[in-house]
Amino acid sequence: MKKKLEIITFKVDEDLGKMIKDLPNRSQFIRTAIVNALGSTCPLCNGTGILSPNQKRHWDDFSTDHPFENCVYCNEPVLVCANVKG
Repeated sequence: MKKKLEIITFKVDEDLGKMIKDLPNRSQFIRTAIVNALGSTCPLCNGTGILSPNQKRHWDDFSTDHPFENCVYCNEPVLVCANVKG
């Protein structure tokens, strides 16, 4: 049984509209982009880019023992636990 699809509309600026206008399946492209973006959302701010004062306090406490280092394989920043003895 197929799930019922819900129609959601949103506005885009002219440049973005031109970029997606000629995609063969805009709906599928947009659905995939949204699902991928939701799967990559920051677990602290839920994608807002802003921490509440309490979240910031917790982050500050956590980050004292969990600094960022660059991954030796992909060179992306990762958190490491400074308390783990290797």
